Amino acid sequence: MRVLVIGGGGREHAIVDACVRHGHEVLCTPGNPGIARLARILSGPQDPAALADLAVREAADVVVVGPEAYLAAGVVDACAARGVPAFGPTQAASRLEGDKAWSKAFMVRHGVPTAAHHSFAALEAALAHLNGLSFPTVVKDAGLRAGKGVTIAHTRAEAEAALRDIFTQPQAQAVVEDFMTGQEVSVLALCDGERYALTPPSQDHKTIFEGDTGPMTGGMGVICPFPLSAGQLDVIRREIVERTLAGMRADGEPFRGVLYAGLMLTPAGPKVVEFNARFGDPEAEAVLPLLESDLAQHALDAARGQLDPASVRFRGGASAVVVLAAPGYPAEPRKGIPLELPEPDQGDLIYHAGTAEQDGQLVSSGGRVLAVTATAPTLPEALARSYALVRRIGFPEAQYRRDIGFRLGLEGPEDPAQP
Repeated sequence: MRVLVIGGGGREHAIVDACVRHGHEVLCTPGNPGIARLARILSGPQDPAALADLAVREAADVVVVGPEAYLAAGVVDACAARGVPAFGPTQAASRLEGDKAWSKAFMVRHGVPTAAHHSFAALEAALAHLNGLSFPTVVKDAGLRAGKGVTIAHTRAEAEAALRDIFTQPQAQAVVEDFMTGQEVSVLALCDGERYALTPPSQDHKTIFEGDTGPMTGGMGVICPFPLSAGQLDVIRREIVERTLAGMRADGEPFRGVLYAGLMLTPAGPKVVEFNARFGDPEAEAVLPLLESDLAQHALDAARGQLDPASVRFRGGASAVVVLAAPGYPAEPRKGIPLELPEPDQGDLIYHAGTAEQDGQLVSSGGRVLAVTATAPTLPEALARSYALVRRIGFPEAQYRRDIGFRLGLEGPEDPAQP
């Protein structure tokens, strides 16, 4: 079939790769240099109406929407209005991610376990709330901040600074919630509004520096699968995924697309840290290389409300992702750095997350630049392969974490040299 993928980062590169593996013709807008090796790149306006018109003009059988901003803008609604199946939630359903205050209220209303919290539409009320808190606490921008709108505040001063930053934005809202302890894990579900299929659980590493220190980023590396007990998985299915899908149906907004549940495995059981309404990035770069079945067909079936969960199959083994970020990220990433990429060995992949071409030279163009993925029979082998590939990449002054998988006792590279 002909598949139109919307987006231009590492997640979309992984989506395109998964579709091409099954012989589909793939188009992508706006794309990137890595995606251009696999798909036909289309340029043009990125607003919902223009993208829906593009899908009609190109006779796309299905549209797969990658980034959250497109979902919040209503791309899926615009495609539906033109009769084009689109894999992703509607604008209203994407509020699960796009409005954290609404999402938290939804979870409370439908009994989905999450941290205790308060939401605020005014800075003064939020600051007053800090008076009665113990620390650490968590401060979140209720809007979309590309995975970087979260502060774990260890002091009142840090919480106050985070709130003041949030309320510099027009119509800002903030969520202040209890700090949860435990391992974090990401569970993604392909959904058609009622039925769903889980991907293997994965674990992202959110902060810029080793040991989970430094500012939050969009994600610096992933291990997959993350080991969950049968009991934990049962709770995640019954109390989180199924209650959420039932709640969305009850609210008149069935959720179709990828439901991303960012979870904390607390002493009281799994609880939702936050929902996303699309494939995670860089989780997609870890999960999709393990997908044996046909992503494009699953996307079309889910968009039509006809997903067959039994048809979604993942192969055994493991995957690991190490993200190479530009110097200065996440504050002020340096762009235009020349990149030299080797040809990966079989089972290894280099996904382009923030790259561009200048006068025939591949250069960095964003904060997170490359997602270096390896698959292998075991997690230690996958990590070793990923770090070995990192060392072959020419990227002066790249930042990357050398402790991906450390929470499971997995070791990083023996050679700490920069790539």
